[in-house]
Amino acid sequence: MEENFKMVAKTFYGFEAILAKELLQLGAQNIKPGNRMVSFVGDLGFLYKANLCLRTALKILKPIHSARVENEEALYQLFYDFQWEDYLDVDSKFAIDSVVNGTLFTHSQFASQKAKDGLVDRFRDRSNERPSVDLKRPDLRINIHIQEDFCTLSLDSSGASLHHRGYRTATNMAPLNEVLAAGLIQLSGWKGNTDFLDPMCGSGTLVIEAALFACNIPANINRKVFAFEKWIDWDADLFEKIQESQLKKIKNPGIKIKGSDKAPSAIEKALINVENANLTEFIEIEKKDFFQLEKQTTGPLHLLTNPPYGERLEGDMNALYQSIGDSFKQSFPNTHAWLISSNSEALKNVGLRPSRKIKLFNGKLESRLLYYPIYEGTKRTHKLKKE
Repeated sequence: MEENFKMVAKTFYGFEAILAKELLQLGAQNIKPGNRMVSFVGDLGFLYKANLCLRTALKILKPIHSARVENEEALYQLFYDFQWEDYLDVDSKFAIDSVVNGTLFTHSQFASQKAKDGLVDRFRDRSNERPSVDLKRPDLRINIHIQEDFCTLSLDSSGASLHHRGYRTATNMAPLNEVLAAGLIQLSGWKGNTDFLDPMCGSGTLVIEAALFACNIPANINRKVFAFEKWIDWDADLFEKIQESQLKKIKNPGIKIKGSDKAPSAIEKALINVENANLTEFIEIEKKDFFQLEKQTTGPLHLLTNPPYGERLEGDMNALYQSIGDSFKQSFPNTHAWLISSNSEALKNVGLRPSRKIKLFNGKLESRLLYYPIYEGTKRTHKLKKE
């Protein structure tokens, strides 16, 4: 049997619990949520599966060594002494990414430089040759994490961040990160069994992630490359088996997933991205102004959207958010309405009391994911019906 080992899945602030749940459903062992990360145990096949399937992970790291380092010379020596020949040869290209926290190491680039010096000097002293650095397309991407004097060396199995799904070739201004979109969908409690609408869909990220989720399609099935494909122990047959196994689990959810936007350019981009994701049969995109929309489904509707925050767009944000609230009340009965925004002032103008507020970050912007349950008739009527 394949040997199990520890892995770390990196994620966004606030997504740790849903990532842990994803890992549990996927079959991971010894799951431990942390700060913007979740550690777990699995084998090589599970490392492949995690990269392919996890919706809320940004990277999957494989820790290979840890030690105390009191200064930059100790870090150099750590990399000089480590047996890199098990992972690299002199013809390989590598890159080192560093994350440093504490008072001993304060510059991540400097840490990467000292580590690089130790690694190449080891090869040079043994064979008069050395592997070269390639920051864009390395054969091995090494991750250093230093917390005060404790250093962990990991192999980055993903390469480029896993939000690079492979389907988004057309983007509008301030596109939503795909991992963020997938997390918002799960945090909003949608199960993929009721109709879904994003009335300000932009380039379509939310509706695409919703369809991938509802159809149980692996999040990164459209991605062209993972870093582990260049590892010495790369097992192409095993990866193919895992991919085939996951593809057999795809289902037709039998619901309507719709995106709309008033901008023709956004609609054009959304249609391109939906086609790239091979989801044309599951997603409907239409050019419509949110404020002219009305709920079309008779059952409950799940509405999730990412309106402008006013960071890049000029205009009266307070009036916009008031109109959003008015539309919720007038045109969307029996709707679970969710929106994410960093504009706390504009949110006061929605005119509805959110029943949930979840703190998140959209890039560097501290934001809130807010839930507005819109009942059939008045809230009082809804309560009377329940009684």
